[in-house]
Amino acid sequence: MYARSTTIQAQTSSIDAGTAHMRDEVMPTVMGIDGCVGLSLLVDRHSGRCIATSAWRSLETMHASEGQVRSIRDRAAEMFGGSSRVEEWEIALLHRAHRSADGACVRVVWVQMDPAQMDRAIDIYKMSALPEMEHIDGFGSASLLVDRTSGRAVVSVTYDSMDVMRANREQAQGVRTRGTQQAGARVLEVCEFELALAHLRVPELA
Repeated sequence: MYARSTTIQAQTSSIDAGTAHMRDEVMPTVMGIDGCVGLSLLVDRHSGRCIATSAWRSLETMHASEGQVRSIRDRAAEMFGGSSRVEEWEIALLHRAHRSADGACVRVVWVQMDPAQMDRAIDIYKMSALPEMEHIDGFGSASLLVDRTSGRAVVSVTYDSMDVMRANREQAQGVRTRGTQQAGARVLEVCEFELALAHLRVPELA
């Protein structure tokens, strides 16, 4: 399965309006497109950074949808009062301990590695890092998105609340350090977000 992420640098004053537009207008439209299996939205109210991610059954359906979603994406960026940047990913893993409830938050980690080592890194994540993450307090779900050409990957871990996520930063950093060292990966960035919309219907991929 595949995913298209749209990062919007929003005006912080427009985040509520943008989120409502995503929920009421964008999500029903995009989920009606052939091959779409859901949509999520992460928001950082302090920086204005928002990330909308749509999931697709195949690379072909994702690419076929581009013409339909381009104007939808541009309108969403307008509602958020910012510009957008689009990236495409393979969904290498998705695991849920439970569905996300209101108040859930997400820690997102961007990493870089040798593209030739991608399969090895995915195996390390599945066999080593993920089992450790599941024992962190408040764990809800985890996903791994990869770009095999560039060697970039994105790990997203959902927790039950912002308070829980803040409290487990040190523990999560330990898991992250061990995992990236094993995989030979370099951490590019770590950010924390509110999970504003959680409607990804991707099946378990582990």
